[in-house]
Amino acid sequence: MAERYPPIEPYDKGMLDVGDGNQVYWEVCGNPDGKPALVVHGGPGSGCTTGAREYFDPERYRVVLFDQRGCGRSTPHASDPATDMRYNTTDHLLADMERLREHLGIDRWLLFGGSWGSTLILAYAERHPHRVSEIVIPSVTTTRRSETDWLYRGVGRFFPEAWERFLAGVPGVPRDGDIVGAYARLTEDPDPAVREKATADWCAWEDAVLSLEAYGAPDPYGGRPTAARLALVRICAHYFSHGAWLTEGALLRGAGRLAGIPGVLIHGRQDMGGPLHTAWDLARAWPDARLIVIEDAGHKGSEATRDQVIGALDRFATTSERR
Repeated sequence: MAERYPPIEPYDKGMLDVGDGNQVYWEVCGNPDGKPALVVHGGPGSGCTTGAREYFDPERYRVVLFDQRGCGRSTPHASDPATDMRYNTTDHLLADMERLREHLGIDRWLLFGGSWGSTLILAYAERHPHRVSEIVIPSVTTTRRSETDWLYRGVGRFFPEAWERFLAGVPGVPRDGDIVGAYARLTEDPDPAVREKATADWCAWEDAVLSLEAYGAPDPYGGRPTAARLALVRICAHYFSHGAWLTEGALLRGAGRLAGIPGVLIHGRQDMGGPLHTAWDLARAWPDARLIVIEDAGHKGSEATRDQVIGALDRFATTSERR
């Protein structure tokens, strides 16, 4: 069984001015001369966590983490209703990643992240394949509208009581209507009570979808601090109501651009929110990807997921590239 590496603290950090009034928080941990790796967090809007540092051998990796626009320690924060969400899109985040790479003087880096992070990783790698050395993704998503519709409607057949409560949070929206778009509008409402209720209803649904999983916290969404929950839901609804500004299926169609980039995809068979078929389709379209299916895991992963992630990162750490 692979154990996480001991906790480490950043040896460098800062706020990067990315334009449009946004400052993106970043930090670097591990070996300054090690192999560069970028952690791309999920959500969208979750922010990076200290636990992500512990997947990497600190003697062999130079680990970069950052909070995407509007969340974590980045400013302005999406929990503030005055924050303009027009400047928070997939293209903005991809440009931020490139700006951060240039700021840190990195030529190529390994990309690591799951859930929404995998969508952003794939979009970045397909746009800048020469800047990516390897990719490791636990919990694959590509944020197709079909995937979003499954998460906020289709999977409700397994949780009908919770889904009815979720639907009731947007009165007047029919069962086949734009539920995500309706929640996105509620998160922009001038009344703080409306925003807070929409956030609570959204988090209750997300927690219900993950409620059958044996690993991880029982309330990974609802258990967050108030400001973090407000930002997370506002950003999620904003991105998902716009299809992440990606043409439907674009990342799968463009997976041929990843040729030559070794990848490891690790996905739980019990993932109700992000079914295995997306990871399966990506592995078939990406010539250098290896798919590992974890039988006992869902979206939150398991001990076996952790073992595979650490194993993949340890293997890639032995490659000779440094910058």
